[in-house]
Amino acid sequence: MGPLILRPAAGALSTGTRDPRDLWPEHARKLYDHLVALYDEDDPLPTLAAAWIGHQRSVNTQKSYARGFRVFEEFAREHRAHPMAERFPLADTFRLYLEKTPTWVRVKGGRRGEMARAGKPYSNASQANALSAASSFFSYLDKVSDEGVKNPFDAVQRPVLDLDYSPTPGYTEQEWTTLVVTARDHHRVAAYRKRAYALLLVLYTCCLRIDSLLNARVEDLGYDKGHRVLHLEKVKGGGRKKKPIPPVAWDALQDYLDGRQTGWLFCTASGGQLDEPAVWRLLQSLAKRAGLPLRGPHGTKVDAITHALAKPDARPDKVQRWADHKDSRTTQRYNRRKELLDDSPGYSLAADVAGALAPVADR
Repeated sequence: MGPLILRPAAGALSTGTRDPRDLWPEHARKLYDHLVALYDEDDPLPTLAAAWIGHQRSVNTQKSYARGFRVFEEFAREHRAHPMAERFPLADTFRLYLEKTPTWVRVKGGRRGEMARAGKPYSNASQANALSAASSFFSYLDKVSDEGVKNPFDAVQRPVLDLDYSPTPGYTEQEWTTLVVTARDHHRVAAYRKRAYALLLVLYTCCLRIDSLLNARVEDLGYDKGHRVLHLEKVKGGGRKKKPIPPVAWDALQDYLDGRQTGWLFCTASGGQLDEPAVWRLLQSLAKRAGLPLRGPHGTKVDAITHALAKPDARPDKVQRWADHKDSRTTQRYNRRKELLDDSPGYSLAADVAGALAPVADR
């Protein structure tokens, strides 16, 4: 693959003191810094890869593709190939690499930050993400190059994903109540109790992705036609969304904010943006205290949709809009992960068998 000839962007700056790279979003800048430390300063890869990440509309896609691209870049480097010089045979080998190679995990008892390839191989979802990221990168190169760049991943097979299956355990409504009560009462520091309680209630009753909630600011709160609302960016697909906040969640949120009118809606003790790993740790801690299976933040949205669809007066079209799903099938997939268990005909058959096997004296 020869050197790329890039098309000048419309309205590109010809002079100025600021570096346009300063405008890149967080995940583009992080990927750039990571690659600059590995490649020569004249290598175009760091700039092109970061520009490609910045080209993605949603923060969630930027984060996901940057993570997948790091896996691809590490593979290419281990095989002494430049990522931009990849050809189909090596791209197809990357697929096999993802299926068999152990993942990086922290070394227990090791030095701070010490990692080793001792984890399970990449899951089907992680394999699909890394392959999609690499393919998207080459599609981007084709767009910005006058010479044209053939995508070596076009013919690479993707893993089959069962969209109706999730290993994430679901909570019943009673279990959810237990989790929320635990959040309200679990910590001896009042500020942390209030934050955990408000975060769970807003996340659940507004059916939000954790990315959207953590990017919301206090200034995004508002009032519209009798409703307290949160104006937020939809992480998937971009755009804005107005979410009504039910009274119980609004009261918990106001108690947590305690009059604060600016800054991140959910923040650290120092006022910084609360990040997703912190929410993961919070939910793990709450689940342990409540005696419930451990889960991540996305399970909250799955439960919210499932519980909403289980209501006697549920309207699937309303639940779909509330969940910010463009396709009703997506909403039903969230629901079926739980309902397939609840509605199993095996329970009815087992009850009949149990009755038939009961001793006569017990009948």
